[in-house]
Amino acid sequence: MRSIDTSPAALRAAEAALASPGPQTILVVDDAPANLTLLAGLLDQTYRVKLASSGAKALELAQRSPPDLILLDVMMPGMDGYEVCRQLKQGERTRHIPVIFLTAMHEAEDETRGFEVGGADYITKPITPVVVKARVKTHLQNKAFQDFLNQRNVTLQSQLETQIAQLDRLRDSTLHIMISFAEFRDEDTGNHVKRTQEYVRVLATRLWEQGLHHDQLDPHRIRLIAKSAPLHDIGKVAIPDSILLKPAKLTPEEFEVMKGHPMHGWDMLHRAASRLGEDTDFLRYAMEIARSHHEKWNGSGYPDRLVGEGIPLSARLMAVADVYDALISRRPYKEPFPHETAMRMIDEGSGQHFDPQIVQALHDTEDTITAIAREWQD
Repeated sequence: MRSIDTSPAALRAAEAALASPGPQTILVVDDAPANLTLLAGLLDQTYRVKLASSGAKALELAQRSPPDLILLDVMMPGMDGYEVCRQLKQGERTRHIPVIFLTAMHEAEDETRGFEVGGADYITKPITPVVVKARVKTHLQNKAFQDFLNQRNVTLQSQLETQIAQLDRLRDSTLHIMISFAEFRDEDTGNHVKRTQEYVRVLATRLWEQGLHHDQLDPHRIRLIAKSAPLHDIGKVAIPDSILLKPAKLTPEEFEVMKGHPMHGWDMLHRAASRLGEDTDFLRYAMEIARSHHEKWNGSGYPDRLVGEGIPLSARLMAVADVYDALISRRPYKEPFPHETAMRMIDEGSGQHFDPQIVQALHDTEDTITAIAREWQD
């Protein structure tokens, strides 16, 4: 992973490159030709000077090719300097150009108005060449350094986004390995993890679109919940093969062992979160789902016998998705049920096993759910 170079040497090199980009451009705006000639003669030995004899022309030139600084007369026919400055500060391409007002208006309220519309400085006429040169130099130096900082921020932001994307890919790769490991141990599940992941995404999105659980659901959190869903049975890697791979219905004693997989999964993910040093949203949802997807709305589930909304929403979504998919899928101990039969059985569990709002969301999205089941059938 490429590191961000913020060393003093790198910063000095950037500053040096910025210090000599060629002549900076100054736009001089004044309706008096004599004033334009005077200022051009004063500045064109050091800077590239452009001239405009009206406010409208100044705006046109500044928009076409933004200068580094503008010297702006106030009293001009048509559009005065204050209005020119106000419009410059509203434009995306021109808002950062420093504007120095040059005017015979010397009352305090005139100067105040100049700063209120966005001016950087205010010089009264008749001008003093040394003062004009000094202030122009100061504001151009400030502008150059601000441009450098802005560009540096853009560069750092780009590098940071690249590194975040790399971390996201690494996390997703790790997730894929964990899911693959769980699938390898339990070959009978086929595309179960993919189908249930998409069911969870669809159900959560439906709740959000209905205005439900907006304190817990938004597009970002729905993505995290869906990304976490495939880890719901990660704890099965701790279940003995003789039970996990048994091609028949489990005995009561074997089922008690199987019921340990939610806590095994939570413990594995909790250890991973502890090693990261923080409980990230991604691992929080994964832990919620792994531990609580066998809880029931009426409190008769396991391992914690949680009741109703005391069960994390992510796990309540997973419960409906998991049971629906188990019902429509073939297992060594059962044939698949038709969609209609599975829906009837889910309905019978509404308010007992399942959150009624999520059961309704399943009905609302039946066409999408069945399309997912067809696309990812075993």
